Amino acid sequence: MKTLQLLLVSMVMFAGCKKPIAEVASKIVASPDTTTQHYLALGDSYTIGQSVPASESYPVQLAHALTRGGFNVPAPTIIAVTGWTTDALIAGIANSNITNNKYQIVTLLISVNDQYDGLTQEHYRANFIQLLHAAINFAGGDSTRVFVLSIPDYGVTPFGKSRQSFISPEIDQFNAINKQESLNAGVNYLDITGISREAANDLSLVAPDGLHPSGTMYTLWVNQLAPMVIERIKKH
Repeated sequence: MKTLQLLLVSMVMFAGCKKPIAEVASKIVASPDTTTQHYLALGDSYTIGQSVPASESYPVQLAHALTRGGFNVPAPTIIAVTGWTTDALIAGIANSNITNNKYQIVTLLISVNDQYDGLTQEHYRANFIQLLHAAINFAGGDSTRVFVLSIPDYGVTPFGKSRQSFISPEIDQFNAINKQESLNAGVNYLDITGISREAANDLSLVAPDGLHPSGTMYTLWVNQLAPMVIERIKKH
């Protein structure tokens, strides 16, 4: 999980959206909305979909769900690298060429590498608040267009199982921070940690590397995230 080389990519959506996602979106949207909804995803390996095809990452699946639901959503812009801590994401944003861009949808999932690298929770809190402000700024100052996802619990995976008694409680502590600060900032918050813990008894939810989520798990996330995003879009 150490920081790898800088990568800033704009992902291209694929046509094959999983049926469960399409069903979720189609039940919520009755008529097409042609307003372009630009989407920015900020994070780390969980955002780029490490060890699964790019089409199975949660940002691409989310964009597919929204498109199937009748919204005009171009390929998501993704700022994320495997191993990124909150420090690295802050630097990645500063070094990107999108600092003046505005988006109608912004997701943020970051922190696992702060826990993994043993960074302090105080340091994490300060950085997470800074990233929340950046996300809200990218959303044009509209906090309701920002969606924070909780940190998955890698302690239940084959990679982390031997240290689960240490990892899982710390993940909960970091999630308590990001949830509190998300609520303080008025952004949307989705707890997917419970879903991630289902991997303890279902290895189909784990990628071939034994650590990261599989495309199937990302689908479970999106089945909860898509209705939240659609509800907010319809209010604007």
